[in-house]
Amino acid sequence: MNKKYNALKLNQKDNVVVALRGIKEGNWLSIQGDTDTVQVLQKIPYGHKIAVGFIPKGGKIIKYGECMGIATDDIQPGFHVHVFNVRGLKEEERLSIHREMQLP
Repeated sequence: MNKKYNALKLNQKDNVVVALRGIKEGNWLSIQGDTDTVQVLQKIPYGHKIAVGFIPKGGKIIKYGECMGIATDDIQPGFHVHVFNVRGLKEEERLSIHREMQLP
């Protein structure tokens, strides 16, 4: 029997997953590519990111195994991750993170 997934983890290093359809508050994530169990705490639109672990204010948002931004507030597991709680990287941050991720 095929399992139906409502979210996708693109890289094992990711701390967010992508909604494969709109997900209602209170539903549980069924994550393709992971065994984590997370309850959705806000309505999540199709294609948007959801935190699968606690991300502290100032913490990195990891998608595709790469840092995509910095949390502007604490983000609890199951919460929507979007422009209202994430900022883009400054050039010096981008370069520093790129160097960090290249280390063995």
